[in-house]
Amino acid sequence: MTSRTQPQVRPRRVWGDVRFLLGIGLIALSIAGVWAVVAAAQTTVPMLAASRTIVPGEKIDTSDLRIVDVALGQIDAYLSPDALPADAVALRTIESGELVPSNALGAPATASSTTITLTSSIAIPGTVDTGSTVEIWATPLSEAGAYGAPRILIGDAIVALIDEEDAVIGQSGTQVEVVIPRADVADVLDAIAQESRISIVPTGGAAP
Repeated sequence: MTSRTQPQVRPRRVWGDVRFLLGIGLIALSIAGVWAVVAAAQTTVPMLAASRTIVPGEKIDTSDLRIVDVALGQIDAYLSPDALPADAVALRTIESGELVPSNALGAPATASSTTITLTSSIAIPGTVDTGSTVEIWATPLSEAGAYGAPRILIGDAIVALIDEEDAVIGQSGTQVEVVIPRADVADVLDAIAQESRISIVPTGGAAP
């Protein structure tokens, strides 16, 4: 009587199944991560940006700002449309098109600068515009009616406004509104009272 050989049943490889399942799980997590990154990049929120160059000490009005859509990952420390403080002033220069940082605005009492109008004894270069940093020089009038050696009154004033008509002519006597530290106002006013010749030059320019 012939006996039949029973087929051998190989044990199931459990570890192989586990690795397969782990591989599927990692692929799923990777796909989910990519989807989350793409979804976040496509999600935007409205934020405030300067519609023109705003100088320190200037009161901020809604007309000076515009609303732009910004990706979620870029909104930290910037101002949203519903967070604009009332009667806020700029504490530093905000360039045209720049998102408005929350720490760039403050109450008028916290502003350490003010705006003053000066008449430059020399022509204002065409490279100087609103927001430009300039030096203010004073050349004292001596007793003999001549002028002494010039000195820097302020090394980092910021241009707020240039008289457009005078700027086109390119002559001396151009009136310029500049933002200066409040602590320097007395020195500037004293130089004017002493009939010093005031000159406004770009930062790093030659002495007048």
